[in-house]
Amino acid sequence: MSKSRDSFYFNNFVECCDIALEASSKLKEVLLACGLDILPEQLEQIHAIEHRGDIKHHELIAQIAKDFITPLEREDIIDLSNHIDDVTDSIEDIIINIYLNNETKVREDSHAFADIVIRCCTAVKELLIEFPNYRKSKILNGMIANIHHIEEEGDAMFLKSMKELHTTITRPLTVIAWREIYGYFEKCCDTCADVADIVERIAIGNI
Repeated sequence: MSKSRDSFYFNNFVECCDIALEASSKLKEVLLACGLDILPEQLEQIHAIEHRGDIKHHELIAQIAKDFITPLEREDIIDLSNHIDDVTDSIEDIIINIYLNNETKVREDSHAFADIVIRCCTAVKELLIEFPNYRKSKILNGMIANIHHIEEEGDAMFLKSMKELHTTITRPLTVIAWREIYGYFEKCCDTCADVADIVERIAIGNI
């Protein structure tokens, strides 16, 4: 296989993560300007971002079907691409749930959670940029550990947010709505950690 064909796959991973990072920035924008008068428009914008991610993912799947030899095992390529796509999907799910639950007042801790998501996505992008050098890289393991550290911050934020939600809010519908929203925040961080785990597994399996 040519080097250019190899680079297609690694570049696609980064491009898909770029889209996830763009989605995380859109999430922050929505939280800063949340209101029913603008959310339908924001919902359309985040869906357009997610759709671009789907297109990139399908381009990769189509290329795998054409190539006799791939730079990594086909199952690993598909697994990694699916999980990167899941990051974008989980970010879209946060915004969809805010909209569907008619939550016009954003809880303050969601801003901090969104910042963690942005940091997670940024760290994953940096990891995927380094990924092609996995056989010789001296920094890949540290990047993977950093993503898990950020994911642990997300776990701590989830517990803190849920505790405050259940001890300060008495309206049942608000509690139910934000339990779902916080769940998708945590899922996003978990999926970023899953991406890091897959990269680590591939690197170890191909030494």
